[in-house]
Amino acid sequence: MIVNSLIYVWVLMFITSPLFGKSVRERIYDRNLNTHCGYSSCPKVKEGFINVHLIPHTHDDVGWLKTVDQYFYGSKSRTQLAGVQYILDSVVQELKHDPNKRFIYVETAFFWKWWQRQPDHERHIVKRLVTNGQLEFIGGAWSMHDEATTHYQSIVDQFTWGFRRLNDTFGQCGVPRVGWQIDPFGHSRETGSIMARLGFDGLLLGRVDYMDKATRMIHKQMEMVWETSPNLGREADLFTGVLFNTYSAPSGFCFDILCSDEPIIDDKHSPEYNADKRAAEFERHINRQMSSYKSKNNIAITMGGDFTYQDAHYHLVNIDRLIRAVNDRQKTHDSNVNLLYSTPSCYLKALNSEGIQWPTKQDDFFPYASDPHSFWTGYFTSRPTLKFYERLGNNFHQVCKQLYTFGNLGPEDRGNLNVMREAMGVMQHHDAVSGTEKQLVAFDYARQLSLGFDECGIITETALNKLMTKPGATADSTAPLVTTSCLLLNISQCEISEKHGTFVVTLYNPLSRRVSRYVRLPVAGDGHAYSVQDPQGNSVTVQIVPVPESVTKVPGRFSEATVELVFRAVDLPPLGFRSYYVSPSNSVEAPPTEPERVVGEHFTIGRPGSMRLTMNVRTGLPTRLHGPDLSDTPNFQQSFCYYQSAVGDNEEPKNRSSGAYIFRPNSSCIMVNAQPTIKYYKGPLVEEVHQQFSSWVSQVIRAYRGEDHMEFNWMVGPVPISDQFGKELVTRYTVYEMATNATFYTDSNGRE
Repeated sequence: MIVNSLIYVWVLMFITSPLFGKSVRERIYDRNLNTHCGYSSCPKVKEGFINVHLIPHTHDDVGWLKTVDQYFYGSKSRTQLAGVQYILDSVVQELKHDPNKRFIYVETAFFWKWWQRQPDHERHIVKRLVTNGQLEFIGGAWSMHDEATTHYQSIVDQFTWGFRRLNDTFGQCGVPRVGWQIDPFGHSRETGSIMARLGFDGLLLGRVDYMDKATRMIHKQMEMVWETSPNLGREADLFTGVLFNTYSAPSGFCFDILCSDEPIIDDKHSPEYNADKRAAEFERHINRQMSSYKSKNNIAITMGGDFTYQDAHYHLVNIDRLIRAVNDRQKTHDSNVNLLYSTPSCYLKALNSEGIQWPTKQDDFFPYASDPHSFWTGYFTSRPTLKFYERLGNNFHQVCKQLYTFGNLGPEDRGNLNVMREAMGVMQHHDAVSGTEKQLVAFDYARQLSLGFDECGIITETALNKLMTKPGATADSTAPLVTTSCLLLNISQCEISEKHGTFVVTLYNPLSRRVSRYVRLPVAGDGHAYSVQDPQGNSVTVQIVPVPESVTKVPGRFSEATVELVFRAVDLPPLGFRSYYVSPSNSVEAPPTEPERVVGEHFTIGRPGSMRLTMNVRTGLPTRLHGPDLSDTPNFQQSFCYYQSAVGDNEEPKNRSSGAYIFRPNSSCIMVNAQPTIKYYKGPLVEEVHQQFSSWVSQVIRAYRGEDHMEFNWMVGPVPISDQFGKELVTRYTVYEMATNATFYTDSNGRE
């Protein structure tokens, strides 16, 4: 809709806030209330015995080989026999018949989907199981998040949303006490810090580097106090344990329909009787595991795996028989082993009562390697477009939440926000943003996130209409504004700015401080000039720059725009917005879009007082980087090269293939064209160097006026594989003459 000949374009300033949000436990009831759940519901351990805490669990990926819905409903069983609804149905039936049985559940996304479909009488049963501690929620986030490629805001958000659903449904008994990160491919210190701040009493991990694990097993350091934050100090210390068998049952003791291990047969009159033999085998495993841990009285053994317990009776009846067989040996064989159904919380309670002095750890658990040839670093960059989309989703999510509040929107709008909350929660899963899922699953993740954008778009439009309406204005005197979010600016596509000469750009700043940012919008490339006015009616300096040729050829780009309008939005208010009026200019002089002619051996982009870069005319590559004060001018080089991917059958470690999870090259880095073709564009706001290295590698280097950084924006694809070799592309930045003391700085999930 055009209102007064104007189209309002809603362009968001995507800026990440550095502030840590309030604790999600503000909505959580006091744990000390008189209930039967929690530590008071833990089974009694036997003094003087090795108490083996059997932890029945299922690990339910929120998408991987199948989509979220396919996993939940159990469809596409030829791909994987996995149906989460059957797991929860089956487990609840078993728990309600035996108060001694325990089960933990982790992925709130699946539980909530199942819960919404349960009748009242079934919900009553589940609430009773949660209240008496038989069914315990562990972790409790919407999904089990990846720890290498996620941002702390989204981690906190998905814990908040999972906790809110559990707390609103079950009260304090639904609140998890222990973290459960058993499948992510390495672990970040920030994850531990967040969990400590959430109030967790401990964290259990599954995957750690094989050499690290071997060393810890030798020195009995599989459990420790993780000092997760030097800034927060003791309040961020978290008891952390590494599970012995990742998260699977001991070899030979997977009693699931997905396994082929022998059941426990305790009928002594049957020729198939094996209970005592199997009990002795289990005791031998216990002794092996005990040798790697400090405790002499308590160990935890996971009894489950990927999508186990679809037939919980089949599984649990064998655990029952195993418990009886092992515990009977206390009398028949003078055994000191005592098996019991338990949970991670009850295991930690038992450990705490021993008063053990634990070792400490300060760093993270990266990179993760499962063997000498399998370093799980490939997923750091797998599916980069989906990773970008997730980051965009986080930014829009923050804006959506803020405007929902500032616009004082009602319950009828909350459902729109929840769609984005759930989509972003799913995206944090360790097979989602990590890029390790199958292609059809990646498409489904993008579909869910796209729906979240659509629903949040409704909220932002509603909120902006309320916030932009003058006090006292009536519905008859003020036509509703039509706002459109330009979400394809990364490929220079925005229908409104391209097809309408006159429009308004509204920029929202979700940070708590004033910021100034450059804005780039694709516009009609017909040689017309444009003018931009700020909210006070003052003219703003503008520049027209060409869209890089490689961007115009991006598959799926439905835009005819060949140029972009650039201007600087100054002093965007904290948690506020400013609107800029864009219209065709009366200037008869068409804006220049032709590249500059460069002479000599070198030219420099950037202005005095800002960061500058010297380029070699002949090679088209940067040679020197200049600091804003011109005192630090180290030699600087950048190049693109690729590693050929190793190819193997994955039957054994030495034949491991490189792929979505693992980065394993079989060559040195092969240079991509060392002399790219270049085009240099210069104007009052930005200088750009467009580089074309090959048909599949290009880059734009930008230097904005008044900014203390240089922008390198490179694009890759489609990667040529006609030679039957995958290619792992990297860009290398080399800075000489810089005193670093061999120290490399990085962040942990964008926070510390």
